[in-house]
Amino acid sequence: MIEELRSTKIGCHMGTICLNNLSYTDDIVLLSPSIRGLRKLLAICEHYAGDHGLKYNVNKTQMMVFHSGTGPERIPLAFLDGEAVARVSLFRYLGHILTEDLRDNHDIERERRALAVRCNMLARRFARCSPKARLTLFRAYCQCFYTCQLWLDSTKNERSSIRVQYNNAFRILMKLPKYCSASSIFANARVPDYFAVIRSRVAAFWSRIRDSKNEILRVCYQCPENPILQYWRAVHRDNNCK
Repeated sequence: MIEELRSTKIGCHMGTICLNNLSYTDDIVLLSPSIRGLRKLLAICEHYAGDHGLKYNVNKTQMMVFHSGTGPERIPLAFLDGEAVARVSLFRYLGHILTEDLRDNHDIERERRALAVRCNMLARRFARCSPKARLTLFRAYCQCFYTCQLWLDSTKNERSSIRVQYNNAFRILMKLPKYCSASSIFANARVPDYFAVIRSRVAAFWSRIRDSKNEILRVCYQCPENPILQYWRAVHRDNNCK
């Protein structure tokens, strides 16, 4: 089915690569710059499912529209197995929250809350551990920032909120005063601050994409207008990760 979808050349393109579907385990994402193209891709999926005795769960199928600023205000419906596909403004894909305006505020808030939960769990369960052990736990559980490499469009308040949460998590776990200097405590403990963690994760991710053999990722890396690449470069120039 994936090969048939790509062979149609219907949908989105990056350079010479047709990028009309992304598949991971039992999930598939269809990408098209028009509702007409999306309907054709859905029809291919329907025919494949019918020929192989499969059935889609329409209730779990959703559609998101990313506005370009020049498209129509009213978007026609798309159908799967005769039922209209629900349109949403927010969707969680592989743990990352996507919104139709392509802002990352919701995903940053998701990670901020997850960080708060992990910090409180560690502080409660390992309060009697040695400082060295708690420091190891902090490095392992509080520097994840899942999909932070994609946070290229967010408000200043949202970026500040997760940075403050990271600082507070270290203070709580290490039993430090609430208002002590963040820069001092990280320097003394030889632990990277929030900005250093972001730069490190972005650099590691950038390196993996650069060395990847995947044709889609290689096109992403080689496109100079790619906003994600521009953000990654800015991260290493700007200490505020804007």
